[in-house]
Amino acid sequence: MSFEVLISLSSFGAAEVGRHGQLWCSQLARAAGADSVEVRGEMLRDAQAELPALKGLASVYSSPEGLWAEGGWLDSAALKRGIAAATRVGAKRLKMSIGDFQASSHGSLWGLKVELAQTRVELLIENDQTVRAGTLPALQAFFDAADRAGIPLGMTFDMGNWHWLGECPLQAAQALGHRVRYVHCKGAQRLPHKWVAVPLGDSVAPWRAVLRALPADVPHAIEYPLVGDDLLAVTRSQIDFIRAARA
Repeated sequence: MSFEVLISLSSFGAAEVGRHGQLWCSQLARAAGADSVEVRGEMLRDAQAELPALKGLASVYSSPEGLWAEGGWLDSAALKRGIAAATRVGAKRLKMSIGDFQASSHGSLWGLKVELAQTRVELLIENDQTVRAGTLPALQAFFDAADRAGIPLGMTFDMGNWHWLGECPLQAAQALGHRVRYVHCKGAQRLPHKWVAVPLGDSVAPWRAVLRALPADVPHAIEYPLVGDDLLAVTRSQIDFIRAARA
């Protein structure tokens, strides 16, 4: 079963991306064998110049903004910014978290439906590292409400983020697997006072079981630190690892 392997450009780290820019990182990722990349909105230094230069290299645009602003109102401006950036970079998919979606937010789902009807960019909802937008109950409540509103949304499943919230990634994969259109491969290790992202092979999580519970034919992105003296070789070996893990 074929699937694409992407690099989320945050994997190269803020210092490296800051030094070289996302175009350089994208070219390195492609040279290492990645099928595409995920452009990170929070790492753009000059979006007007960078996004058009990245066209043809990226299939996902990651917005750092939440869909619902604090207080539970739909942030249509944030959604529009995300769609516009995805369009400029030529990405078919836009990744966002739900933000502060609440019981009082249900009435604004029609606004989301209207916005999405006007674009060909596919919105994918990611589980982030916040209680309001990253726990299984919060996401299930949102997806149920969206389904009732006639908005069938796919999901970006981040394998690692569940740990930051004390949630079980395998339980989440079993509950949400049917919605997953994109997988963020991220291992997790516990330090004395915090969780850190690590390569899947170094993860304390049952990552093989989690992968088995997720669809195999959707894009999988590396979203853990890629570091080393020979960054091209490191990146290539991790891409090979993801392909082998899914073979």
